[in-house]
Amino acid sequence: MLIKEYRVTLPLTVEEYQVAQLYSVAEASKNETGGGEGIEVLKNEPFDNYPLLGGKYSKGQYTYKIYHLQSKVPGFIKLIAPKGSLEIHEEAWNAYPYCKTVISNPGYMKENFVIVIESYHIGDRGTKDNVHELPPDKLKQREVVKIDIGNDPVSSSDYKPTEDPTKFKSEKTGRGPLTNSWTESVEPVMTCYKLVTVEFKWFGLQTRVENFIQKSERRLFTVFHRQLFCWMDRWHGLTMEDIRALEEKTKEELDRQRKTGEVRGMKADTD
Repeated sequence: MLIKEYRVTLPLTVEEYQVAQLYSVAEASKNETGGGEGIEVLKNEPFDNYPLLGGKYSKGQYTYKIYHLQSKVPGFIKLIAPKGSLEIHEEAWNAYPYCKTVISNPGYMKENFVIVIESYHIGDRGTKDNVHELPPDKLKQREVVKIDIGNDPVSSSDYKPTEDPTKFKSEKTGRGPLTNSWTESVEPVMTCYKLVTVEFKWFGLQTRVENFIQKSERRLFTVFHRQLFCWMDRWHGLTMEDIRALEEKTKEELDRQRKTGEVRGMKADTD
């Protein structure tokens, strides 16, 4: 088991991030779908009475997705897994500002593989020590990783000038560009505390795969939040009603793209 807590500080309010994150998830999912692969949304509905974070949160939005992404799976996994067994299932309970996501492979790995992502969104600069209320043994295992979307490097394959926070300035809010020690002085400010617990039980591969997954999660969080910030003028001012309508439209588009040959910018992971 490998536990890391990624802290992503952003020049947003906690309320703004709720809309920004949902908008960006919907947009990013379109770029991963087409030609028989992609993301299938099975459920997107309210939930009630599902206790999270010791019962502090229990109501919100539940989603259940299946990722059909054969080309995204690392080569050494493809070698050991039979064809068609690599569907990834994702269940998420969004009780914002707290969210929990569980990723699994029930068709093949079953209980031997799970990724749990617990996200807590707080209006600070990422200085709180144990927002997820981990017991002492888990806290000892946890490694804290700070992500700076303005200064952390990204690979050339992930870089787009239009999604560079050091170049973007929002016309609607005047925020940006994010340069130098921006996290120390920017207002408004908030931090996503994302606790990622990875378990991959496979003799001889466990350490390698768990490290690979954590590296992939860091890359995903970095690229996603760079996009989220640079898309500010698209989502700023949208309501939750706007977001639910967008999600429904996106689901229909994903179903159509997955069943046809249409692809929007898909590329295989090489990291």
